[in-house]
Amino acid sequence: MKNNWTNHLHGYVRVRIDGDYPERFLNRCIEEEISIWQIKKIGDNRIVCYMNVEDAKRIRPLLRMTNCKVSFIQRNGVPFLIRRMIVRSGFIAGLASFLVIMFILSNMVWGVEIKGASPQVEHELRQVVTEMGIKRGAFQFSLPSVELIQRDVTELVQGATWVGVRQKGTTFEFEVVEQQLPEEAERYSPRHLVATKKAIIHKIFVEHGQAIVKPNDFVQKGDLLVSGYIGKKDAEDEEKELVPAQAVVLGEIWYQSTVSASLDTLFTTLTGEKKSKHYISLSGFDIPIWGFGSIPFEESAESLHERPFRLFNWSLPITYKRNDYLETKRHERSYTKEEAVRAARERARVELINDLPHDAEIIGEKVLHEAVENGKVNLRIHYQVIEDITSEQPIIQGD
Repeated sequence: MKNNWTNHLHGYVRVRIDGDYPERFLNRCIEEEISIWQIKKIGDNRIVCYMNVEDAKRIRPLLRMTNCKVSFIQRNGVPFLIRRMIVRSGFIAGLASFLVIMFILSNMVWGVEIKGASPQVEHELRQVVTEMGIKRGAFQFSLPSVELIQRDVTELVQGATWVGVRQKGTTFEFEVVEQQLPEEAERYSPRHLVATKKAIIHKIFVEHGQAIVKPNDFVQKGDLLVSGYIGKKDAEDEEKELVPAQAVVLGEIWYQSTVSASLDTLFTTLTGEKKSKHYISLSGFDIPIWGFGSIPFEESAESLHERPFRLFNWSLPITYKRNDYLETKRHERSYTKEEAVRAARERARVELINDLPHDAEIIGEKVLHEAVENGKVNLRIHYQVIEDITSEQPIIQGD
């Protein structure tokens, strides 16, 4: 009989049979359908073979009939392995406890290092990461991914231009690049100031140079606003003094915006209700461990959170996964014509402000065209904006 996996599962023994005619014992075993295999004869009165544990319990009558003696010289299989483990339970329990403790400790955060930050920015960054749960003793699989941490801390830390995040074993390392506002360099090169856009001059404040235009003048793009030559108007350019022109010239610019707004809109909002499902993933096979049952929401948005388990500095092929299902609801909103016009004008104004310089000011707004077509309100809006229209133009002597 072959020694297959069922023999290992139920257990088998190696026996030594001693007697005058041990072959008679083998014949009796065959008659009683007792499985024996790998039979070897050692001398005239000794045979060694293997048999199942259950069959070994049935050979006592056969031994008396054949006047043979049996000795069990080897025990194999799962039952004997379990028995040996029970005998050595203290050692096994200690080894298992050690591995469990090391596994838990390897998946916790034991250090947060910050490099390249001033004391003020470091204090601010530590407060931010602590609020996110990144602190000593926190479990790594409960934290966001490194990419999300980097995105959030870069946005939340005001004094940092960029924050790099790296997980090195049980330590999170943050590398900070702080904002450095360059000092305004003194301008020594002679220059003119010219117009960047077509505009009507609103106000002009000259620090250095000679103004060429005055309020209410109309200028085209490239027209000279402030000259770098100062001196008498009748004097030649060679007799005038060259200076780097400095001035603020505010011009009135005209913009047109075309925008539309639907009278009926459909939008989706989160209700705040959430259901989470937790899994342990083994080589891509997900085993649910918590959050069983179906999703109790008619509509939901799904968010996946995934973190690998670690042992020392190695990533194990075991991953913790959490699926968050956020309940959503659709709402239909109907606008009157006046409400749609107001919403369209607000959106157009916000889009224009995003495209303007930060110091620009909108002083006028007028709807040039208004029409309702195919369930939408279409508007064409005219804006009057005050902004700085100066641009530098170097003066090359000898031109």
